[in-house]
Amino acid sequence: MTYEIRPIGVVESPLIDPASAPKQGVEGSPEAWLAFDPAMADGIRDLTVGDEVFVLTWLHLADRSVLAVHPRDDLRNPLTGVFSTRSSDRPNPIGLHRVRVLAIDGFRVRVADLEAIDGTPIVDVKPVLDATR
Repeated sequence: MTYEIRPIGVVESPLIDPASAPKQGVEGSPEAWLAFDPAMADGIRDLTVGDEVFVLTWLHLADRSVLAVHPRDDLRNPLTGVFSTRSSDRPNPIGLHRVRVLAIDGFRVRVADLEAIDGTPIVDVKPVLDATR
């Protein structure tokens, strides 16, 4: 059985090399843009500056055959199953990124703490819920 995922936008980032990108967004990621398809206008209309959201991406350069990795690409770490890591290499390379909305310009949303590289497809955005929501 297969399932279809349709990108809703793309990441625009100064990060172009996965090997030199931060492992996590809070580890020095530059600001980046989420460039949404204009058909997603109603979906992004209620995003506001200051919101924290989860961005789900399709890690299109990942190796989908990998089932075990050395966490953080450090050979001193024991080989670990990918489902116990945040490795981008995995059978279904879905990226999960907690980001903060910095600005909104039409169909583009500027965010902080996104370690995805330029051209990464965006597949969904969800709000970060706190105890009151």
